Amino acid sequence: MKHDWKKAEKAFYLPGQKPEYLKVPPFSFFSIEGKGNPNDKFFAEYISVLYSLSYAVKMSPKNGFAPENYSDYTVYPLEGVWDISEEAKKDPYKKLDKGTLVFNLMIRQPDFVTSDFALEAIERTKKKKPHPLLEKVAFSVINEGDCVQMMHCGSYDDEPESFRRMEDFCIENSFVRMSKIHREIYLSDARRVIPEKLRTVLRFKVSE
Repeated sequence: MKHDWKKAEKAFYLPGQKPEYLKVPPFSFFSIEGKGNPNDKFFAEYISVLYSLSYAVKMSPKNGFAPENYSDYTVYPLEGVWDISEEAKKDPYKKLDKGTLVFNLMIRQPDFVTSDFALEAIERTKKKKPHPLLEKVAFSVINEGDCVQMMHCGSYDDEPESFRRMEDFCIENSFVRMSKIHREIYLSDARRVIPEKLRTVLRFKVSE
């Protein structure tokens, strides 16, 4: 049976519109780091490279290099871990300049994808769809652990209000937000969906 994260892993990808706590286990990702305004043209290239790798894995049986224990699945959504540059942090009261954003974009991979297979997928993609950004791609296991998350519906520019609600939830439940770094999981394609209809999972790490 095809594994569909929208049905099998709702806790991680389809939370409600109210803040909630969850413990996120280790997951494997293709990821690529960068910096700058995500509204600029370069950003789409980062996304394209991650999807080319993810579909190389998904289509590997048809291309004759499927990993052991392969089973069909729905490709996972794009995610991003966001921060600001060290220079921008020197003035915490200054209005956000999106050009100072620092990001680590990623797409989760199924459990059967090993480090060796991931490297093979990268090398094959370099030959089939060469792109200089492939040199920056990493494959790693990320363990988020204790987190607070919620579904944000609407424009990315309106996210601060959702983060305020999440921080209020932390205070009410004796959690401490560990840093201003946060994760976004993109359930909508911003190229095809109007800002008011976007759905984005917001998440940050906490401690008790």
